[in-house]
Amino acid sequence: MSGNLKIFLNDLGMVSSVGQTNQEILAQVQAGDRSGLVLSDVFTPSKQYVGLIQYELPTISDQFSIYNCKNNQLLLAALSQIRATVDGFIRSYGSHRIGVVLGTSTAGVRNTELAIKSVVDCGVKPNGFHYKQQQLSGGAEFIAHLLGLRGPAYAVSTACTSTGKAFSSARRLISLGFCDAVIVGGADSLCQFTGYGFNALDSVSSGLCKPFGQHRDGVNLSEAGVLFVMSKDEGPVELQGIGASSDAYHFSAPEPDGSAVIDAMEIALRQANKSSSEIDYINMHGTATLLNDAMEAKAVNQVFGNTIALSSTKGITGHSLGVSAGLELGLCWMLLTQGGDEGLLPPNINDDDFDKALPSLNYIKLGQKLGRRINTCQSNSFAFGGNNVSIIIGCIF
Repeated sequence: MSGNLKIFLNDLGMVSSVGQTNQEILAQVQAGDRSGLVLSDVFTPSKQYVGLIQYELPTISDQFSIYNCKNNQLLLAALSQIRATVDGFIRSYGSHRIGVVLGTSTAGVRNTELAIKSVVDCGVKPNGFHYKQQQLSGGAEFIAHLLGLRGPAYAVSTACTSTGKAFSSARRLISLGFCDAVIVGGADSLCQFTGYGFNALDSVSSGLCKPFGQHRDGVNLSEAGVLFVMSKDEGPVELQGIGASSDAYHFSAPEPDGSAVIDAMEIALRQANKSSSEIDYINMHGTATLLNDAMEAKAVNQVFGNTIALSSTKGITGHSLGVSAGLELGLCWMLLTQGGDEGLLPPNINDDDFDKALPSLNYIKLGQKLGRRINTCQSNSFAFGGNNVSIIIGCIF
């Protein structure tokens, strides 16, 4: 970053299987409500729990029909929650000074799966199918065209750190002077490509997932859409640090000693000019796979010890893949802005005993409170290939 320029997160819109608004999502997570995870065999070889969005999403108009897919409907739903803030920045700075940086791992691949099935079954593609529905950058293009923006618009796709890396790219656009504000976040929707892929890796749970549980056996895949407004204008939450690293240890398995993850967390702390004791809450990546949870518990224990309040919220929201970093940072944003004077924290729900073989950590129990306002949060996300990101945000009051 250049000089002492501060970057803020001015607004947030979220949709997921646990709610259609920020407030609904936070309330269900704080309540430990797992009802957003439902059994389905649409995306996996057999019935498995997924975080499936089943409520009605906004319609994409005919004018933008080439972008018509569920991924972009998720973005449109999130955008509707922040539209007034976005329009204000457009009026202040002009459409050429507003960027769009999104993260995704699937885009609209489900549309392509259905198109291939139609060709196999009927010999023709469905009416309305277009390649841009599965194009990774399609969502960023869609939002830019919808809003008439002329700033940079592109996508980042680094598996489960995609939206986390999008934050780093968006911050760079502002710090280098290319943009005054950036719409940043992303969306991922369920598809068979993902479901069958994780199943082939033996990484899908046989039941509800168990982050850091003794009997954990894999993820519950889910979908979500998240958009923030990031800018140089003072807002309710400051983006204080982003640490990134890559260990390239293995295609899908994390480096067991967690050294690269430790690097990412410590880089974020240095950028934020904070000690580990100044973090109030950590949202863990916590996928409920054997290797990830073991590595993360070891790394977090080494940096933070065993007293800091922490949890994986994937036991409630599921693992939303490329947008998980954005969704979990969104939960942190809500904790900072609407967490209340007692600081009600998100519990680590796994319906299991915690794995005693893992280093000791202070996993949050249902109903546990910090006892004061939550001022600073750190959120971890890790991806295939040893791709890691850790983000710190804090209140400015």
